[in-house]
Amino acid sequence: MEPAFFIYAFVGGLLAMAVRLPPLAGFLVAGFALNAMGYEMTPELTTIANLGVTLLLFTIGLKLNVRSLLQPVVWGSATAHMVLSSALFLGVLIGLKALGLRLLQDNDWSSMLVLGFALSFSSTVFAVKVLEDRSETSSLYGRIAIGVLIMQDIFAVLFLTASTGQLPSVWALGLLLLIPLAPLIRHLMNRLGHGEMQVLFGFLVALVLGYQLFEWVGVKGDLGALVVGMLLAPHKAAASLARALFNIKELFLVGFFLSIGLLALPTWEHLGVALLIMLVLPLKTVLFMLIFPQFRLRARTTVLATLSLSNFSEFGLIVAALALAQGWLSADWLVILSLAVALSFVVVSILNVFSERLYRRIRPLLPEAPAGRLHPHDRPVELGDAQAIVLGMGKIGRGAYQRLEKHYGLRVLGIDNNESTVERWRAQGFRLLEGDAVDSDFWEKILLSEGIQLVLLAMPHHAGNVFALEQLKGRKFAGKVAAIVEYPDETKPLQKLGADAVFYVYEEAGLALADSVMAASKEA
Repeated sequence: MEPAFFIYAFVGGLLAMAVRLPPLAGFLVAGFALNAMGYEMTPELTTIANLGVTLLLFTIGLKLNVRSLLQPVVWGSATAHMVLSSALFLGVLIGLKALGLRLLQDNDWSSMLVLGFALSFSSTVFAVKVLEDRSETSSLYGRIAIGVLIMQDIFAVLFLTASTGQLPSVWALGLLLLIPLAPLIRHLMNRLGHGEMQVLFGFLVALVLGYQLFEWVGVKGDLGALVVGMLLAPHKAAASLARALFNIKELFLVGFFLSIGLLALPTWEHLGVALLIMLVLPLKTVLFMLIFPQFRLRARTTVLATLSLSNFSEFGLIVAALALAQGWLSADWLVILSLAVALSFVVVSILNVFSERLYRRIRPLLPEAPAGRLHPHDRPVELGDAQAIVLGMGKIGRGAYQRLEKHYGLRVLGIDNNESTVERWRAQGFRLLEGDAVDSDFWEKILLSEGIQLVLLAMPHHAGNVFALEQLKGRKFAGKVAAIVEYPDETKPLQKLGADAVFYVYEEAGLALADSVMAASKEA
């Protein structure tokens, strides 16, 4: 592996962070800089990039509720957008050909339709990376965005199969045996613990049972990794496995973002056409903005889901590569599309940093449906007679909930943005509501009563806790606010904002352990 790949990736990520952009924007720019210096893709970087994408899809599957794909808002919006955006880009390309764009003069309407189809995809890697950075993969808009992306991936697999004329092997029917085998595989997870065997198991099922097995029978391997992840998702250790793979997956994805810039060396003509295509990207965004409200989503859910999907996709490059092999497109278009994908990543990563601000700016222009007509998971939250609220019902949040309820006798309400978490713990007697505390509308639709004495911020994402505290203080909340932090340097920002108490997770766990040991020794 070229040392320059590591150096430029690190410097690019560092510079992006310095200007408050996601590191992935820096990785993309680093790829273009390496390309300009004469570096090319290497087999090692290709392998790392492919591993990153495969592990990403596997971890998506681990968190995915299959029922979400069956919701009309997912398959309906994905299908409508795919059809309309393909037609839209076809119309634009026909118009550019009529205006004399040289690179389109040899293309007929069918090849331009393939090009429009390639541009209609949104990037799974990019969108999930943005959602994970915010800890919002389980929020309503995050679930919808991921569902749409998976439907697009399915459309792509169907297209690739139909275009090559190579049907999957007859042995592909044997993949159905994975369904009855899934309980046995999940049972094995119980014996692995949380160390290196768990990580090794993740690689084994993602890369062998998922990717390679599906490739052997003529089905796209990345889809196999996703499917196997979905089969393991019901297991209680699925979230733990996803966390164990998180840092490895993130490192491999650096290779993916570098590879986008290294795909080909563009000319000024290529760059000019790519910029023309970028001018059409807002039309793709507008389509999402028009389609999502038809499924009774609120304005904020529509805006944030749209921003997550308003980019071009690496899957479009796969479609273009196939079209090149079939003689439908020239090699120029693969270079142009790679430029358009990279540029869209940079632009949309900036927009997503300011997504809440953008939403608040355009909110007065957006129509809002009456609460009674909204999607069931997008309706206002009522707190009832709660005296304490716990925001974030992970392990720490649940522990705090039980302590406040049993030891202090408070009426506690838990709020979490993960539908599965809410359903699971509500079935065990917890009072839970689904809600997104980093939603600016959440604090307006929630009915804070005078009976609330305490709000505990126990969300896994520090920025979410900071945002929630800003909203509480901005609304003159009279009760106490406490927060949990995972790293010591996160304490001061919360204290400056006025948190009454901030607890460092590991320090408090140590104190509690010491107290328990001393109490037990006295009793003995």
